[in-house]
Amino acid sequence: MANQITDRVYVSLIIPAYNEEARIGKSLERIMTFFASEPYASEVIIVDDGSTDRTVELIRERYGNHRSVRIYQQPRNLGKGEAVKQGMLLGSGEYLFFSDADLSVPIETLRLFLTHLESHCDVTIGSRQKSGATIEVHQPFHREIMGKTYTKLSNWLLNLPITDFTCGFKGFRRRAARELFSLQHLKNWSFDVEILYLAQLKGYEVQEIPVTWRNDRGSKVRVGRDAISSLLGLLQIRLYDYQRKYR
Repeated sequence: MANQITDRVYVSLIIPAYNEEARIGKSLERIMTFFASEPYASEVIIVDDGSTDRTVELIRERYGNHRSVRIYQQPRNLGKGEAVKQGMLLGSGEYLFFSDADLSVPIETLRLFLTHLESHCDVTIGSRQKSGATIEVHQPFHREIMGKTYTKLSNWLLNLPITDFTCGFKGFRRRAARELFSLQHLKNWSFDVEILYLAQLKGYEVQEIPVTWRNDRGSKVRVGRDAISSLLGLLQIRLYDYQRKYR
């Protein structure tokens, strides 16, 4: 259990990063302060997705000598889904989480998610739609509408009873993470849906947990292009399943 102190990594936190020079320093300070107060061994893995700014240099300057902070650089910008996948497969913790670099969901949320993973479920996902969720700063109206439409399409096309696919805070037991991310094909924003589709396919128990969430204006989402690629991603998931690539 998490209250047993051990040198073995208990929790891995993966942070996908692309041109996060302006935000990553403050976020890592909050993350490291949080883990310093926890009784278990942890690691933070930042997966740089081909940044062209000083994201990597900044992390190395501040945390290059910190043994619990690891940096993995992708050769070029491959997409958030690929960054999360690589981080999840590199993580050595018994429980693995990923969070957006802006910490739209407070890092302290990890405590509650970890409790659920330790007690019964295999996958925990943040939801902004479940009763009990708190939205401190909303997304622009058009993005909220697009998000809800995307959720409805995912529910319909893939028969997934999920209220919020794209909230950027999720946790996994090690066995589930290894299997699901090893089977992941999509590199773009559709990877969340693919992972949850795989979880249903493989019989893992998924629990949605209401979260506190604050929109950050520095979002990397490009509305037009990403909306189209995300819709195509849903069709690709169906095709991959038909082709038995998930078996």
